[in-house]
Amino acid sequence: MHASILTRTVRIAASPLFSEFGEGSNAPAKALNGLLGSNPWGISAVGEFEIEARGAPAASGYIVDISVLDAAVRAAAGNRFRDASQTEARTGQPTDVVALVAAVAEQAAGALPVAITALTYRPSPFRSISIERPSAANNMNQSHRAVISETFEFAAAHRLNLPELSAEENRRLFGKCNNPNGHGHNYRIEVAVAVDAGSPPRFGFPALQSLVEREIMARFDHKHLNLDCPEFANLNPSVEHIARVCHGLLDSPIRQGGGELRFVRVWETDKTSCRYPG
Repeated sequence: MHASILTRTVRIAASPLFSEFGEGSNAPAKALNGLLGSNPWGISAVGEFEIEARGAPAASGYIVDISVLDAAVRAAAGNRFRDASQTEARTGQPTDVVALVAAVAEQAAGALPVAITALTYRPSPFRSISIERPSAANNMNQSHRAVISETFEFAAAHRLNLPELSAEENRRLFGKCNNPNGHGHNYRIEVAVAVDAGSPPRFGFPALQSLVEREIMARFDHKHLNLDCPEFANLNPSVEHIARVCHGLLDSPIRQGGGELRFVRVWETDKTSCRYPG
């Protein structure tokens, strides 16, 4: 029987008032709202973890009981994130979030009876840090990689048109997207970069933001892609081509900065996106 991968989402509240345990008890405090996860009190950031467990289902049908996954992630993350939140508030210095998530992954994997393939932390819908397992071994002591991902947005106009086709053929192929004056989109672009999860220095979110600003936003934001951007002077600016062009613009600078560009994903609308490479 082939192994399967079970994915479980666990939400953690990082607050100075937060505790994983009920008052006067060693038992985990009951969350009254499952969507929030742990009990957040007062002003609190709620982070989302996604843990992947790999194995063959037992006679029960389970790879592992999801309550065991929940407990392992909460035990590894709860106090660490609370302490990091307090330290940031006291010192004004940002947390090394990649190292923090790597430490959570190491502890959680060591406490579980199944292999853990990845642990991903999402502080918002537009940013994530994923610790990748280097092997099926159920420990995190080997060298491992982190993938940091952030999503940005820019507004641009374009027209889909192939000069080798007749006007009628272009209208038939592209419909409204062939409007002679173009049309606009609020594009979103996700950039995912693999970095060393060990000690700093490493390529991080500030460097990623600076490169995306320089290589993507400065070129394409509030531009007409066909008319203003040399990259599309002879290339039809479909979402497929935009994703490939953005990848080409970012690949070398990210490599020079110490990262490895995994992929670029561009959304043309909420319903249409392209990831490159696929």
